[in-house]
Amino acid sequence: MAGEESKKLKLYSDWLSSCAGRVRIGLNLKGLEYEYVPVNLLKEEQQTPEFLKLNPVGFVPVLVDGDVVLADSFAILMYLEEKFPQHSLLPKDLHGRGINYQAANIVCSSIQPYQNISILKFMKEKLGPNADVAWARDQIRRGFAALEKLLKDYSGKYATGDEVFLADLFLAPQIDGAIRIFKVDMDEFPLLARIFKAYLELPAFRDAMPGRQPDTPAEHRD
Repeated sequence: MAGEESKKLKLYSDWLSSCAGRVRIGLNLKGLEYEYVPVNLLKEEQQTPEFLKLNPVGFVPVLVDGDVVLADSFAILMYLEEKFPQHSLLPKDLHGRGINYQAANIVCSSIQPYQNISILKFMKEKLGPNADVAWARDQIRRGFAALEKLLKDYSGKYATGDEVFLADLFLAPQIDGAIRIFKVDMDEFPLLARIFKAYLELPAFRDAMPGRQPDTPAEHRD
């Protein structure tokens, strides 16, 4: 039974991590129960010996499913998709799957890495106190511009049509972070702004957002 299996799931997450946010949305969409284990990135808990045994790279999220330990949000979501087929994260047609993979990879390879804590710390140390935010905002805008062009012929209510698929799981936390942390003006990206509003109408997305996690600081709760 999926419900019984899902109780084994344990997710190591930080409330503000967009990578962990993708997995939280996926778990919610599939109706899977899981134990939330907070990892405070600002306190560098991801670099403790205990955590590095789970993920030697020192990043969240990490999913533990019984004896299975997986890091990397893309790998985790594909694992969940294979094991728990309810609410498929991928469309049936091959072209649609390809567009979802492409959009997801723009987020996870061409946007998100440039706003990692370690990268922003390095930019601030080398180039000055405001360089980190300016750098991250510029990279986000470049990635969002590419996504606007890619999705204009495929979007419906959501990124690739009128159903939620993999691309949406990557887009929602990234857009939230762009607005919440880096104050990106979404008027420049009308397609992304529109679908983000649609995401917030869905409980699976709302409940996965940073403002609603067990480790969300009181001053940041929605």
